[in-house]
Amino acid sequence: MTLISDAPAPTSTERPVKQVHLAAHFPGVNNTTVWRDSNQASQIAFSSFTHFAQNAERGKFDFLFLAEGLRLREHKGRIHDLDVVGRPNTLAVLAGLAAVTSHIGLVGTLSSTFNEPYELARQLASLDHLSGGRAGWNIVTTFDAFHGENFRRGAFLDKADRYTRAEEFVAVARQLWDAWATDAVLADKAAGDFLAEDAIGLVDHHGPQFDVTGFPTLPQSPQGRPVIVQAGDSADGRGFASRTAEVIFSRHAGFEDGQKFYSDVKGRLAAEGRHRDSLKILPAVTFILGDTEAEARERSRETALLQVSPQTAIAFLEQVWGTDLGGYDPDGPLPEIDPVSTDQGVTRGRVRHDSDPAAIARGWRTLAEAEGLSIRDLVIRFAANHTFVGTPVQVAETINRHVQEDASDGFVIVGSTNPTGLDEFVDRVIPELQERGVYRTEYEEGATLRHTLGLPV
Repeated sequence: MTLISDAPAPTSTERPVKQVHLAAHFPGVNNTTVWRDSNQASQIAFSSFTHFAQNAERGKFDFLFLAEGLRLREHKGRIHDLDVVGRPNTLAVLAGLAAVTSHIGLVGTLSSTFNEPYELARQLASLDHLSGGRAGWNIVTTFDAFHGENFRRGAFLDKADRYTRAEEFVAVARQLWDAWATDAVLADKAAGDFLAEDAIGLVDHHGPQFDVTGFPTLPQSPQGRPVIVQAGDSADGRGFASRTAEVIFSRHAGFEDGQKFYSDVKGRLAAEGRHRDSLKILPAVTFILGDTEAEARERSRETALLQVSPQTAIAFLEQVWGTDLGGYDPDGPLPEIDPVSTDQGVTRGRVRHDSDPAAIARGWRTLAEAEGLSIRDLVIRFAANHTFVGTPVQVAETINRHVQEDASDGFVIVGSTNPTGLDEFVDRVIPELQERGVYRTEYEEGATLRHTLGLPV
């Protein structure tokens, strides 16, 4: 967790004040959502999405963000009963939300591995028109054969091939989005006769991944093209982001770690002919508020215990150990056995960020022994360690400090309940940011998502 005292004081009062950018993440289908909360509602009911979106818009967030799962997760060969509640199609939900919101951006996660450029570009362009220029696309490459089994091509692509496909996918999509003149150009031409070729360009792409020849079916949207969001963190992912992304959904939420990531990725842009402001970096963060710091810490502990039940703690450990640990006491010490090396993990359908389970286990044992942590305590440390814990004033000051000192351009806020997880943040933290003059008090009328984020048109 991060408190206001954990970040260094600003070093200069002469720097231009940066505006904080915030996005709202709809609670995921995982253990970080407290399903036993009294305000918990259905994960698939449109009323839940409506409350979430309209509340985020009340808080003047730049955009809302939906993840997408292409297959139900499995654990030890069975559907993972700790986190399965269903998830509807992202584009269908965003299209519905376009009708019940007016200003907030609508960003959906969609795979470049299991879609085709022409079809997806058309769907995103449609959303961009329906929403008045508020659409965004979070590109994922989908990492394993487990998901691929749901698709006709089956299997999956190697990591390097996934990024190669994704980069060409985006290039083709951009050709399709740019091939037809804007509505404004068409309106200017409407007074006289003109041929379709005057307004619509043929896309004729032939590359190693795609062969696409045809005319797009829609003119450019009000913002020209949907905003591109990306979350890759590897060397390939950072390179792809520096060439392609306009927003990075980062996991580097710590102050010093965030500054290093920010400096690395922003430092790559000049070589790509891009300005530093053409890419926004928004780490995902959680929060717990209290009237006092002590109250916030206590609420954080209580919430963490709800997020990490005893069975969740064992399941989390099994993902690293690669074997059944059902016989271990979650309130006891870590297993003395070493992780099992296997190509197919005990949990399928969840991204793994570690490549050396044995090293992870050794590090965890050292930490647990030094601090007297049980299995559940340790899992809470890694799976439910809330990013910002404190009073609304403390949290607002910490967010602002990260932005002003180049640890991020803002944050993707993740609540712990569905759909009310952002309510307290909107009510108590947003006014503090506004009072400091670093966060909008109103949307600019008619602004597209690209304009709201301060991205080049």
